[in-house]
Parts: sequence; structure tokens; C-alpha cells
Amino acid sequence: MPKKPLGGGIRPRGAVATPSKRQSMDHSRRDTYLELVRSRGPLVEPSMLMCDFGHLAHEVRRLEQAGVQALHLDVMDGHFVPNSTYGLLLVETFQRITRLPLDVHLMISNPQQYVERYIEAGAWTLTIHLEAVPEPAGVLDRIRRLDVAAGLALNPETPLEKLEPWLPHCDYVLVMTVSPGYGGQQLQHHALQKAVQLRRRFGSELLIEVDGGIKHANAAEVARAGADMLAVGSAIFRHHDYAQAVAELEQQVRRGRCAEEPPC
Repeated sequence: MPKKPLGGGIRPRGAVATPSKRQSMDHSRRDTYLELVRSRGPLVEPSMLMCDFGHLAHEVRRLEQAGVQALHLDVMDGHFVPNSTYGLLLVETFQRITRLPLDVHLMISNPQQYVERYIEAGAWTLTIHLEAVPEPAGVLDRIRRLDVAAGLALNPETPLEKLEPWLPHCDYVLVMTVSPGYGGQQLQHHALQKAVQLRRRFGSELLIEVDGGIKHANAAEVARAGADMLAVGSAIFRHHDYAQAVAELEQQVRRGRCAEEPPC
């Protein structure tokens, strides 16, 4: 298949300021998030599925103090995946308590029915699953027209070839390295090879997110595979010191990226 222009993957190396005022950025969440990834990435994004929801504001403050650049929100409906988590109301809550970009991963059936509602709730990105929408071009284009970054995810068992026709319609690809539905699983290395293949084929034009089983011991490997965004759960939230956990993860990510793109 010949290469096509990709939807949002050109990665200029110029600096960009982290957004500080949500109100001033709402009209350009997509551009702001993508520039953040291109200039500050790879990003370690805490996967909030593992946080203490009884003390949510405190958890977010600890992450902000640790210097994270964005939060990863996994929305599960108990139908597309065998577990249910939070939905619109909690996304709205995150939007009220933090100015950090919200990277919203929709592990739900019929995500096309909820695009506008999640954007209104505060999403800066929306990732939909290829397995939920086998022909996702229209949904991805709609997300981008609403100035939110559009991502397309695929599960470990889904062949990479099914993804490629839709790359011109998305801003990034999310590679699942665990079976979706539960936190705390072990990273599946065969699934990570999809990130390696995408990076080799499309180079720095394509932004890649990796989600599932990332910890300190494999963060360098994930970054070396080509990840620009890493959704990390238990490796942060099971650590008593979030700032230390994030700093150590970022150190490993830099080590892996330096191996991928020397000199560093």
C-alpha cells in the first residue's frame, strides 16, 4: 500500500508552552495537545483507572506536582469490554479540577453516538476502537472537525493491516499491549511489535500511543518501540511517591528514545 499523508503526525521540533488556561485553549485543544506531544514527548500519561477516586482532587494535585503533562482516561461500558468504569460525569469532574489535557480513550460500543457529549465534557482527545467501528473514517473526521485530536486504537489480536486504510483520518494510533478491560495486566510483547512496525514504516510522521502493562522495567523498551505517549497505571499509583515514580519512568523513556533516535 503506498504511503498517504497522515492526519496529524508531522512532528516539528519547535518548543511550545504547556497550556495554562483552559478557557483560552478550548477552541484549539487538538492543535495544543499535538504540539505538546511533538515538543515535550514522549509523554508519560497517568491512567486514572488506577487512582483513588475517593480522593480524586488530591490525586490530581499530586500528579500535577509530579510534573505530568496530560491525564489518560479509560472509559469502559461493560459491553465492548467486560468491565465498566466512569463516563461523562467523571470526565466533566476532571475538567473542573485540572487544566491538564484529558486524553480520553473510549472502550465502548457505538462511540459515534457520544462524540459531541465527551467533547462537551472536556476531552482534548478521543480514541475510538477499530473493533467497535470497523469503518471509522466518518467518526474520526467528525472528531477532528470539532478541534479534538482523533485516535484509532487496535487490540492485540487485531492485524495491523486493518488499521492502515484509516491512518489519513486520525492524528495518532493507540496500540493496546494488553486485552482491554482491566488494569494491572502484563505487557504483551507481540502486540508492542505493532508499534515497531508502524514507526519503521511511517517514521516520525505518525504519532503512536501505547497502553497496557507499562512499568519501570519495560518503559525504555516501549519508548524504543516508538511510543510518543505512554498510558501508565499501576507503576505510578502503586508507588508511594508519584513524583519519584513519574521521574523514574521518564528517565527510562528518555533512555529508550535515545536508543531509537541518537544522538540524544
